[in-house]
Amino acid sequence: MIVSNLADEFLKAEPVIKSIEEAGFEAYFVGGSVRDTILGLPIHDVDIATSAYPEEIKEIFNKTVDTGIQHGTVMVLDHGEGYEITTFRTESTYQDFRRPDHVEFVRSLEEDLKRRDFTINALAMTHEGRIIDLFDGLQDLENHIIRAVGEADERFNEDALRMMRAIRFASQLDFSIEEKTTIALKKHASLLKKIAIERIHIEFVKLLLGKNPKTGLQHFMTADLARYCPEFDNYMSELTNMAYLDSIKLSSEAAAWSLVIHVLKVSESDISHFLVAWKSSNELISNVQVAIRALNSILDKTIDRELMYETGLELLLTANEIATIFNRNIPIEILESDYEQLPIKSKKEMLVNGGQLIKEVGIQPGEKLGRILATLEHQVLMEKIPNESTQLLKLAERLASELD
Repeated sequence: MIVSNLADEFLKAEPVIKSIEEAGFEAYFVGGSVRDTILGLPIHDVDIATSAYPEEIKEIFNKTVDTGIQHGTVMVLDHGEGYEITTFRTESTYQDFRRPDHVEFVRSLEEDLKRRDFTINALAMTHEGRIIDLFDGLQDLENHIIRAVGEADERFNEDALRMMRAIRFASQLDFSIEEKTTIALKKHASLLKKIAIERIHIEFVKLLLGKNPKTGLQHFMTADLARYCPEFDNYMSELTNMAYLDSIKLSSEAAAWSLVIHVLKVSESDISHFLVAWKSSNELISNVQVAIRALNSILDKTIDRELMYETGLELLLTANEIATIFNRNIPIEILESDYEQLPIKSKKEMLVNGGQLIKEVGIQPGEKLGRILATLEHQVLMEKIPNESTQLLKLAERLASELD
């Protein structure tokens, strides 16, 4: 197979591959970029594999960075772009089910490709666009199948995260998982305990943001992978219900976790504990907490301008995304219109601030100042006073005297 009209990302990297070939070595585009270009999907970056050893790559190019030289990876800097070049390699046993005990550099493309996870990712492409397919990956792409390269048992024992990657690809690409690979998923599910939560987190979110999360979630449950993820063991029946939801279309990580929290009926007081167990950032935890409060109000039809103001448009739309899955959403044009009609969108838009109240009204820093600022903000939001500095300063002066 020859791919015509190669994406710009490949064309920009072509001089790098040609330089390696001119030095007497082989070099190919490999991995997800090759898979996605065949599927007609956007290309985000390109990976290059070569028969040249790291030290040989460093002799070919003037500007390189040892990004992972112990694993055979050197970054080549060319015309302002960075390209990771990885030497063909084989890997030893994986005693921790995550990393090989050691890697061995080889000159054979076949030896390199046979260690990869799935046939659709074990494709190589020359800079002219010729596809090298040693494991029937093209056939599996055509049939929309996820299949382990060689023995699935071996691939999952080498790196147990590949089990999460299998169900993530099933969701992202809307592919089915081949029978032997499916059997191996269930057989080795417990190995997921060996994998860092952060890595599982990334794959699970990608699954939820995929084209067909329902497919990925059903494999997640039937393979019993959920049981070896943080907190999920306490919510197996709810997760099963989630795996049969139709029309899951999510646009962000906050939306993904908001859906999980809602379906699992995690209480607002437990959201932080739940997401901390998943090694989530403080920002994500805060966004989910805010989105869940907005979601509950949308579902209960109790949303008001105060909640809209406190939530912000981005997280309002996130909450409404979740409500849409259950056909209880607010039409987007109405939600956006209501939000735009708020007199202010944040306290930064207030035409007085603490410094002015200290200087012009003589209010001292402290709790009293904070209470007055909050009252002014609320009065403007509820349109009981215009957002105009003279009137706000007069009200602040009156409030200060009442609080004395």
